[in-house]
Amino acid sequence: MNIPQVKDFIYVRDFAALEKLIARIAKAEKVAVDTEADSLHNYFEKVCLIQLSLGGEHYIVDPLAGLELGGFLEALAAKPLIFHGGDYDLRMLRASTGFTARADVFDTMIAAQLLGIEQIGLAALIERFFDIKIGKEGQKSDWSRRPLSEQQLSYAVNDTRYLEQLAECLTRELRERGRSDWHSESCRAMVASTEHDRVRDPDDAWRIKGAGRLTRRQLAYLRELWHWRDQLARNANRPPFMILGNQQILELIAWLDSHSGAPLDQGPKLPRNIRGNLLTTLVEAIKRASAMALAQWPELKRREHVEALSAECMERINALRVECAVSAKELGIAAATLAPKAALEAIGRSRPQSIDEIMATSGLLRWQAELVHGAVVKCFS
Repeated sequence: MNIPQVKDFIYVRDFAALEKLIARIAKAEKVAVDTEADSLHNYFEKVCLIQLSLGGEHYIVDPLAGLELGGFLEALAAKPLIFHGGDYDLRMLRASTGFTARADVFDTMIAAQLLGIEQIGLAALIERFFDIKIGKEGQKSDWSRRPLSEQQLSYAVNDTRYLEQLAECLTRELRERGRSDWHSESCRAMVASTEHDRVRDPDDAWRIKGAGRLTRRQLAYLRELWHWRDQLARNANRPPFMILGNQQILELIAWLDSHSGAPLDQGPKLPRNIRGNLLTTLVEAIKRASAMALAQWPELKRREHVEALSAECMERINALRVECAVSAKELGIAAATLAPKAALEAIGRSRPQSIDEIMATSGLLRWQAELVHGAVVKCFS
């Protein structure tokens, strides 16, 4: 069934409402949390809403209302929290407010994965467990714009409305199947990963999906076009895809590579926004790439271990993949949930013996390493 559109939440936009919420959080055993950000509409993304559900009560906190949120965040950090796909929310909260969870975190998406549930989206899980359909019409909203409509607010609060009940259902199933410890360890690892910034090599930032299929000459075009787009997006505070999409860049590069010196208006159709100064600077970026000497072209990126893998090593890795796939099937979970391909390749190269060595070599969690250990012994002994 569809949920009724009833306003049963408190929209926290003033000091008095925030103080009451802080007092309410202090009495709560746990709090379900979600956030809405504006990454689809701004280059410099930020948290625009924080949704909370606790003890059957629902709140939406507006971080853009000019409130001092220190006391609220401190109260929230001390409580056990429930998220669905909390990696993104925790990263955004940390980046926007400095928030770090100090108590336990229960992630319903991770729980669903460990139970072997195929459809792990929040809407799918709510329908599975409660036979309730929640709308998705607010997914692409610009959450940074004010005022927000009642429809947007109703959509936002639905992201936490059922999280407490969902966590209870999943907790029971995890216990019944002896996987509670798997989940606790996985959630702790997820939280820990959000407490550090992801550092990316500046030389890799511009290598978009599909770059691995390009030649060095084409990569020269890609690097210039990416930096051109990134600077424009920064200046306009707009997501890069709103300037020119990745697929459009790749199509343009393919044409440029085979039509050297041809006028740009003879190439792939560009978005209507690429005109005036944007068009001028695009042509300049293309000219810079075209004028580069061979020595200036970017090097091709190769996965370091690919060339070094011997036939014997590949045989070990493939055998390990087969054994782990069998184990995952018996457990009723995805093979990648048990052990990602990169972890198995690392194990195949290093041939660890103990569970601790498997963890150190592959980055697997202890519960994963314990399950993989038998396959390692079988394949490498």
